[in-house]
Amino acid sequence: MATILDGKALAEQCKQEVKKAAETLARRPGLAVIIVGNNPASRVYVNSKRKDCEECGFFSEEYALPEETTQGELIALIEQLNKRQEIDGILCQLPLPQGIDEEAVLMAISPEKDVDGFHPMNMGALLVGKEGFLPCTPYGIMEILKAYHIDPKGKQCVVIGRSNIVGKPMALLLLQKHGTVTICHSRTQNLAEICRTADILVAAVGKVNVVTADMVKPGAVIIDVAMNRNQAGKLCGDVDYPAVKEIASAITPVPGGVGPMTRAMLMKNTLLAAQKHQA
Repeated sequence: MATILDGKALAEQCKQEVKKAAETLARRPGLAVIIVGNNPASRVYVNSKRKDCEECGFFSEEYALPEETTQGELIALIEQLNKRQEIDGILCQLPLPQGIDEEAVLMAISPEKDVDGFHPMNMGALLVGKEGFLPCTPYGIMEILKAYHIDPKGKQCVVIGRSNIVGKPMALLLLQKHGTVTICHSRTQNLAEICRTADILVAAVGKVNVVTADMVKPGAVIIDVAMNRNQAGKLCGDVDYPAVKEIASAITPVPGGVGPMTRAMLMKNTLLAAQKHQA
């Protein structure tokens, strides 16, 4: 039976540490969150981030823009926020409505305020091993592994998914810790065979039961990134959790695994931005 990697408890601990560190600063860290349109899932995420800011003692501002907001108007707002000293981090909630180029919007955020870690300058820093803001989900996963003394060094690590937000940065962070990394995706042949080689398996696809028990090596560590709903409408990840937890040595639950740590790392990145700006 697998150890349950409790991201929820770890996130609470992390936020308490962030709050303590924030109290030593001359002013409170400030986060601006932009949401465009009426996506219900985005609204839930933004509300959660506001609550996290309150818990950490941060100053936060929300900009809820209508669906018909133009790309030019959105970028103009970001440029204003880039100039404001009391705002340390800027987060633009994705996805954006049709007609707005997400890449252009993310490029408009100052790399020094890009607490999501999506700007090419921060991604480039990660690639070459320099300091920058790490994307929150892979960062959170690395913190889970660290907290549970799971060392990727010398291990076979398989990442399913190649997105810029999770898959690619996840592979780079595992590589930094001396893991031997394979990235799989929708065109990968023999997916099950490759997954069975994994000592650490990260599933970030967004599809129910992509990873089944027969794809898991006994004793593997399973990190389930996705947040899906099954046919019954219940929240679940990419992994067949009830079956896989009998085989794995450790596994993240959904919900309560990677999700809370993603949010906690956003707070950590915002604190880091504030520390840099006040140094």
